[in-house]
Amino acid sequence: MKPLQIRLTTLTILVLSVALFRLVPHWPNFTPIAALALFGAATFDRKWLGLVVPLTAMLLSDSLIGFHGSMGAVYTSFGLTWVLGLWALQRATAGRIAAASITSSVLFFLITNFAVWYGSTYYPQTAAGLITCYTAGLAFYNGTSFFLNGLLGDLLFSAVLFGSYYLLQQRYMVLRPARA
Repeated sequence: MKPLQIRLTTLTILVLSVALFRLVPHWPNFTPIAALALFGAATFDRKWLGLVVPLTAMLLSDSLIGFHGSMGAVYTSFGLTWVLGLWALQRATAGRIAAASITSSVLFFLITNFAVWYGSTYYPQTAAGLITCYTAGLAFYNGTSFFLNGLLGDLLFSAVLFGSYYLLQQRYMVLRPARA
């Protein structure tokens, strides 16, 4: 097997493995979605595969979990997070990964809660209604903070993905990207 194939296979296995976490019981919003997008953008040599592989993992897990009316907002957020990763993680460092994870959490929160508000009968279609929706999204499910859970999940899963891949690269030279 060629080095590029070994690298692609390893990255794909990591992405699929982490995506499986969505299938086990977890706190609301504590998922690897943003971490998958950031990791794909930063690590795949063929950038389009860095979007397609994590996106496929998401679609597979969503087909088992079930789809809902706000899936468009979730996938839009995923795509924008991937673009953020392309830009912010050209040279991935722990600080940049953390900053991109935090930014992606805020992005996800803003986009998905906007989708909940837009056209909703629960919230007035006014600026005040949007603010009320965002406020409700901060602590929605039994006092659990969707935003905080999302932030912690993004940071944890980014650390797991980037950290484990870094450790694998230290052990197996073939996983290191070729220098131009």
